[in-house]
Amino acid sequence: MRYHVLACDFDDTLATRGAVADETVRALERVSRSGRRLLLVTGRELDDLLAVFPHADLFDLVVAENGALLYDPGERTRDTLAPPPPEEFVERLKGQGVTPLGVGAVIVATREPYDEQVNDAIRDFGLELQVIRNKGAVMVLPPGVNKASGLATALRRLNLSQHNVVAVGDAENDHAFLAAAECGAAVANAVPALRAQCDLPLDGEDGAGVVELAELLLSGELDERPIPRHDVLLGRAGGDGGGEVRLPPYGAGLVVAGPSGSGKSTVTTALLERLIEGGHQCVVIDPEGDYAEFPEAAVLGDPDRPPGVEEVLKLLESPEQSAVVNMIGMALRDRPAFFAELLPRLTALRTRLGHPHWVVVDEAHHLMPAELQEVPIKDVRDLGSLLMITVHPEALSPAALRLVGTVLAVGARPGRTLAAFADALGRPAPPGDGLPEGGVVLWRCDADRAQPVEVEPARTERTRHRRKYAAGTMSKDKSFYFTGPANRLRLRARNLHTFIELSEGVDEETWLYHLERGDYSRWIRESLGDDELADAVAGVERCERGERDARDSLRRVTALIEERYTLPSEPTKYDPDHDDR
Repeated sequence: MRYHVLACDFDDTLATRGAVADETVRALERVSRSGRRLLLVTGRELDDLLAVFPHADLFDLVVAENGALLYDPGERTRDTLAPPPPEEFVERLKGQGVTPLGVGAVIVATREPYDEQVNDAIRDFGLELQVIRNKGAVMVLPPGVNKASGLATALRRLNLSQHNVVAVGDAENDHAFLAAAECGAAVANAVPALRAQCDLPLDGEDGAGVVELAELLLSGELDERPIPRHDVLLGRAGGDGGGEVRLPPYGAGLVVAGPSGSGKSTVTTALLERLIEGGHQCVVIDPEGDYAEFPEAAVLGDPDRPPGVEEVLKLLESPEQSAVVNMIGMALRDRPAFFAELLPRLTALRTRLGHPHWVVVDEAHHLMPAELQEVPIKDVRDLGSLLMITVHPEALSPAALRLVGTVLAVGARPGRTLAAFADALGRPAPPGDGLPEGGVVLWRCDADRAQPVEVEPARTERTRHRRKYAAGTMSKDKSFYFTGPANRLRLRARNLHTFIELSEGVDEETWLYHLERGDYSRWIRESLGDDELADAVAGVERCERGERDARDSLRRVTALIEERYTLPSEPTKYDPDHDDR
C-alpha cells in the first residue's frame, strides 16, 4: 500500500464545534485496524484537547500547539519542540486586556482583532516570533514551528516518511501541513485557498469528510490517484516543444537498457539524485560496484567484505537513509541467492514502515536471468517502485519484464533495444524510425510511439567503476580472457588487478597476440567503459605493432592502468581461471 499514515487536523476537520461524531470515530478505528498509523495534528493546547476529546488514545501520536508539542497517548509523555514564550511578551498582552489569551508550553493564542496588539508587542520587544492565523484565531510561535514541522518530528519518532502520509485539514494553518504530506486533502468546509491548492478536495464537511477519506484509503482507491506535484523530473522532450518529462514516484516499473558504456549509470544516477533530494528512500542493488562512489547513500559492502541482509535492513529503518548494496566482494555464484533473500525482506520492511520507496537493480539480467520462471516480487508496488538496469532486456526473466511499464533506451540503436524488449514479451515494438542515436529514448509501454528525452544531468559527478574494475569480481561476459593464438589458454581476468597479474605471467607470444589484435583497448572500452584509458592503451598497441617488444609494451600498459586506478597491494586470493566464482 502507498499510504501508511492518516494525519488529521481537529477543529472543523475531525470535530464539529469541538465534538467528534461516532461515525468518524469508527472510521478512525477501521484505519487503525488496517495496520496504518494515526496522527492528530492540531493548533489546540494539549490539555484543552484532552478535555473535549476522549478518544485521543486512538492516535499513535498527537502534535499539539500547532507543531510545538508532541504527545504520546500510550506513554502519556509530552515533549516540547521549541522554547517557551518570553514572559514579558505574555505579561504585556495580559496587561492590555487581550482576551481570550491562551498560553501553552510554547504557543500564545488569542483571536482577532487582538492581532494588532500581538504585532506591536513583537516589534517593541524585538522578538523573533511568527504570527499564524486560523479562521479568526491568532497563534504566536517561534520561527519555523508549524504543523508541518511537528508532523516531521512525529514521523521521525515512528521511522515513517512523509511520502506515506495522507493529511486532512481545513484552515489557513494547514497549508504547510498538507503540502508536507504525499497527499493533502481538504474537507468541504475548508477555506477556499486550501481547497484550491490541495491534492484532494473532499465532498464531506468536517468529520464526514474524514470518513470519506478513510474509505478512499481503505479501499485502495487513493493509492491509484496521481499526485502530479510529486512526479520526478527525468528531463525534457527532444524535438519540438521541449516540455518536461516526468515519472510517477509510486508504482513505477522501469528498465534502463543499452550497450556497455552508453550512459545507463549516468541516467540512473541523475534520477536517483532527484529522488533522494525529494525525500524518497532508495536502495541500489549493485552487483559490480558501479555506485560505490554515489555520495547520496550509505554504501554497504566493499571488495573485502560483502554486505549482509540484516545490516541492510537495519540501515533502512530510518526513511532518511538511502543505501547502495555493493556486492563486489561477493562470489558471483552467491549473488542471485543473496538477491532472492534480500528482495522479500525489503518488501516486508515496506509493508511495515512504508519504505524503501525505490529499489534499483543494476545488472538485472544476472540477478533475474531469462531462465528464471519466477522472481521474488509479484507487483512493483510491493517495493514502491522498481528500476532495473540491463545491457540486454531480452536476457531478463519474463516475470521481471512483466513488471515494466516504461523503458529508457540509452545509447546507440535505441530502436533495436526497444524491439528486443518488446519481442521478449511478445508485444509490438514502437516504430524505430527517426529515433536519435546516442541519446535517451523513453517508451511508455501503453503508448504507440517512443519519445526522445534530453535527460536533466546530475549535479554531482562520480568516478565510475574504479573500485569495481580495480579489485572486484566482474561477470564472465565482462572479464578478459587470455587465450593465445591457438586458444591454448583460458585465463580469466576478473578485474584490472588480475589482468596485470596474469599479464606478468603469460608468455610473450600470448601477450603480443592480444596486443596486436587491439584486444586490450577493446576490452577496456567495451567492458570497463573507460574511453580515456582505452585510447591511451590503443596508442601503445599501435606503436608496438611490428616491434614485438612484449616487456616494454606490458610495462607501458601497466603504467597507464596504475596511473588511473588504485590497485590493492596484496595479490588475489583466488584462482583467476576458476570460472564458477
